[in-house]
Amino acid sequence: MSLNFGRTLLAIPGPSVIPDRVLAAMHRPSPNIYTGELIEITETLYPDLRRVACTNSDVAIYIANGHGAWEAALRNTLSAGDKILVLATGTFGLGWGELAESLGIDVQLLDFGFQSDADPDQVEEVLRNDKDSNIKAVLTVQTDTASSVINDIPRLRKAIDAADHDCLFMVDCIASLGCDRFEMDDWGVDVMVTACQKGLMTPAGISFVFFNDKAAEARKSVAPGQYWDWLPRTQPEVYYQKFAGTAPTQHIFALREALDILVHEEGIERAWARHKTIAHAVWAAVDAWGKNGVMHHNIADQAKRSHAVSAISTNDDHAGQIREWCEFEAGITLGIGLGLAKQNTPEWNQYFRIGHMGHQNVAMTMAVLGAIDTAMKARGIAHGDSALVAATNILAKHPSG
Repeated sequence: MSLNFGRTLLAIPGPSVIPDRVLAAMHRPSPNIYTGELIEITETLYPDLRRVACTNSDVAIYIANGHGAWEAALRNTLSAGDKILVLATGTFGLGWGELAESLGIDVQLLDFGFQSDADPDQVEEVLRNDKDSNIKAVLTVQTDTASSVINDIPRLRKAIDAADHDCLFMVDCIASLGCDRFEMDDWGVDVMVTACQKGLMTPAGISFVFFNDKAAEARKSVAPGQYWDWLPRTQPEVYYQKFAGTAPTQHIFALREALDILVHEEGIERAWARHKTIAHAVWAAVDAWGKNGVMHHNIADQAKRSHAVSAISTNDDHAGQIREWCEFEAGITLGIGLGLAKQNTPEWNQYFRIGHMGHQNVAMTMAVLGAIDTAMKARGIAHGDSALVAATNILAKHPSG
């Protein structure tokens, strides 16, 4: 007797919804990998990737998920025994630091928890006290999908500069690129890592490392290994060196179509504005539902929330009931409370996340919010009313044209 017959919808914070056009672009035979169309299409990707990141820096493409991009960034700039400062604001900042430790890198951790952004004043203090410049790099994420916090990258850059420190500044934009404003060059980021399956609307499987001249100089004094070396990927003698072997053929076709949509049809500035409006609509609905205290934003301050994902806490096991009803009765999959609570504990069912990144519009947004609203009614969960009205009021104010 389920209502779940029709197209299902992912509302998790990645992998995000893939446009039909992107799926169709992949649905073709494998091409010649040595000459012709594939090589020509690949060359068109790099200028558009730079436009999305607002940079003139080099970009290397890896057949890997985001963890691969993390490792590539580390292997091309650091060696075992080097010291770095990791700023953690959720699961993924911690994860990047743990990966660095596995490579023998000395990690100093500033853990700001799951409900706060990174404090630039603390960063400046640590760097000022590093009199011998032992810290080679500062690592952080722009958006941590576990907590939904967004870090203020320009302020963190200013903190590094105020300390007069020469470390590299590395930023993970896996969850935020194409969703939250990011300007690599103007914000003084030396290395940026990202992946294809969120704001770039492409099936998971490729990732990217953007690096400027300062980071390229650091590459000269390390041994990244053949596969992770970004130099042949950006300066290949022959095409296959861009990928250390066979190219990710279908992913290239998919990414080309996704960049056509994001860069050439919508434009990155409009994409940022769309994500902002949709995020505010989601927040307005959550605020309305939570008027009686049943539901709360994980990040209280709107200015510190990502426009790509919202992490939400509830009383008792209401989040678990909402997730279950939405998935099995409405055909809409919400995100689990990743890192916010341990699985199979009572707290596990007190959190859920809504992904509103990438291929999103009014109909998709309202479908997710409508399903959540219906789930609470179906499960008898007390909640504030007029959430859908609050969301549509926000959406209606978005500039048209």
